[in-house]
Amino acid sequence: MKLTSKILNIEAGNFVVLLNEEDAYEMGICLIDRVKISSGSKNTNSVNAVNAINAIPNFTKIYLNKGEIGIYDEVQQMLNVKNGDMMDVSLSSRPVSLEYIRKKIDGINLNNEEIRAIVRDIVQGNLSSVELAGFVIATYLHEMDADETIFLINAMVETGETIDFGGKVVDKHSIGGIAGNRTTMLLVPIIASTTLKIPKTSSRAITSASGTADTMEVLAKVEFDAENIKGIVKKAYGCIVWGGAINLAPADDKIIKVEYPLSIDPDSQMLASVIAKKKSVNAKYLLVDIPVGRGAKINNIEKGKALSNEFINIATKLGIKTRCLITDGYSPVGNGIGPSLEARDVLMALDYENYKSRQDFRIPYDLINKSLDMAANIFEMVYNKDNNKDNNKDNKKDYRKIAEEALRTKALKKMKEIIELQEGNPEIKAEDIEIGDKFCDIYAEYKGKVKFISNWKISQIARASGAPYDKKAGVYLKISVGDFVRPNDSLFTLYSSSSYKLEHAIELSERLKPIEIGGAIIEKIE
Repeated sequence: MKLTSKILNIEAGNFVVLLNEEDAYEMGICLIDRVKISSGSKNTNSVNAVNAINAIPNFTKIYLNKGEIGIYDEVQQMLNVKNGDMMDVSLSSRPVSLEYIRKKIDGINLNNEEIRAIVRDIVQGNLSSVELAGFVIATYLHEMDADETIFLINAMVETGETIDFGGKVVDKHSIGGIAGNRTTMLLVPIIASTTLKIPKTSSRAITSASGTADTMEVLAKVEFDAENIKGIVKKAYGCIVWGGAINLAPADDKIIKVEYPLSIDPDSQMLASVIAKKKSVNAKYLLVDIPVGRGAKINNIEKGKALSNEFINIATKLGIKTRCLITDGYSPVGNGIGPSLEARDVLMALDYENYKSRQDFRIPYDLINKSLDMAANIFEMVYNKDNNKDNNKDNKKDYRKIAEEALRTKALKKMKEIIELQEGNPEIKAEDIEIGDKFCDIYAEYKGKVKFISNWKISQIARASGAPYDKKAGVYLKISVGDFVRPNDSLFTLYSSSSYKLEHAIELSERLKPIEIGGAIIEKIE
């Protein structure tokens, strides 16, 4: 059937078209079907242009006249369609990968070719969001085994862009869930200052108050293509960029978009997500931060150890030497939660010798110590040829001291170099970073020891203040777990650029009470 195109100027996320219900009925097209769309136009502006694609049909009674076809942005760009173009539309076969998704729903393991077909259809936009959700739920109900996970990783890498930086490439990943925790922004300059390559592609916030990319964006640009990233790393040995600007393991990004509203994250999918992106940059060494504790994603050490073993097993089979660190996940790391406040923490940590004598700044020593421990573990993985526990300690280098020396003498200079190469101001200091001009302190109601600081509650309060979209907004902690406080001591300060959002954050703080203060009594029993 020939239909006249109507450009919708709407992104669909996949190859989707809109059909008038009468036209769809005449062609015998249902919601679960696919249609082949072809155009006589030839796109001379795009190397990706084709003359025909398969698309997912949606239907309308009123938005289109009979004889019209609504064209979403993805189809318009691929076929170079213009308003009024005549399009050939016909019923097409459904993706064969749907059979394999049904197979996984039934609890049957998939082989390499079946998983490759699913990933290929995900990347090419051949699966609807419902069909993709079916795959995600299937792997949640029937976790993929090690072989399936490796098949998935390889398929993700094959269908995306890869970058070969050459030499020893190291990488780091945190499973998340901890407020603040900007260890990446200390690790990269520490490691890069020793001429190890650490090209860090990072995420933006989804449910948190800031992702590493959001915080780095306060200091420099974070969106670069692969060639620019290679150039930055060639000069500085490291970078901190947003992974979404490059096409590394693109299937993963589409899977995450489905996982988020479902609030599920199967371990096998998480492992594939992390390792595929590390393999895409040819990483040879990987350090994984697994925070454990009340309020963290992993609430006990046994689960942390099990996840660690899965990471090590799969990454090692793919040629990536991996070490997992089970870290303290009971409270935020650093003082600031929100892009600008976290960026201040980072610059203070990198230049802590100059800030430690100043009363107007609270140096994030927990962030410094965690970053140094992680850097020491990376150095040990790369340089220690024999990691057996019974090594003669006299023959082992003190990798923590190497990390401390790098932080004290070289890391700040290296961070300035990276900031400049990423088109930021290399001379920026912590006090130069603007924070919200609307602020309010939240005070302790009674005396006692700080027993717990909820990562989730603090993050929600920071988001209520406007973070991460308002980079100047967030929460600045004045206390740590174990501190003794008295009535009217400031626990934290809220910052925002909006009076309305500040009021909302204050109300949420009073309702959630993210900081627990108590005495020695845990429970009274009579």
